[in-house]
Amino acid sequence: MFVFPRGESVTVVLERSAVARSEAATLVIRAAAGDQGAWSQLVDHYARLVWAVTRSFRLGDSDSADVSQVVWLRLLEHINRVDPERVGAWLVVTTRRECLRVLAFRKRVLLTYEATAFEEVAGDQPELDSDLIAGERADDVRRALEKLPDRWQQLLGMLMSDPPAPYAEISATIGIPIGSIGPIRGRCLEKLRLLLAS
Repeated sequence: MFVFPRGESVTVVLERSAVARSEAATLVIRAAAGDQGAWSQLVDHYARLVWAVTRSFRLGDSDSADVSQVVWLRLLEHINRVDPERVGAWLVVTTRRECLRVLAFRKRVLLTYEATAFEEVAGDQPELDSDLIAGERADDVRRALEKLPDRWQQLLGMLMSDPPAPYAEISATIGIPIGSIGPIRGRCLEKLRLLLAS
């Protein structure tokens, strides 16, 4: 139930609200014409209303301030299309819509406090085509190895096995002195590098 101030009739209250609406309409018209002072007065006149609507949505101070800024920006963008007599209602509707947009966005953002939530970040993941590239590289190495002499292929095969064969076993199997295994291995790898580069 609405309570009128002491000694005022319904007529006086309605006249006062009509005067306030017409003053606001005049401010809108002047602001639309580029009057900076009228714009400032308009913002001062309705700032509490916009803030009250944001607070009714239980937004925090930061979100309320953001919504308020967006609402004033929207009014500035559409000031030539807003009915000057209904600017207060337009501000309320626009503020409510912005508040709902903020709340909808907040629902899409999932806040998490789990310790493991960020352990695997995108930068630690292998490239999508890394397996393909590794397979192509292995094929290239296999083709290059086939171009080496059979004895070198056998030597590299024994050295690259898991676990690598001991030098004594390599010497006995291939028939080269233990002291020659290292230098031959070096020549094999150098020839392999040249084949892969070409």
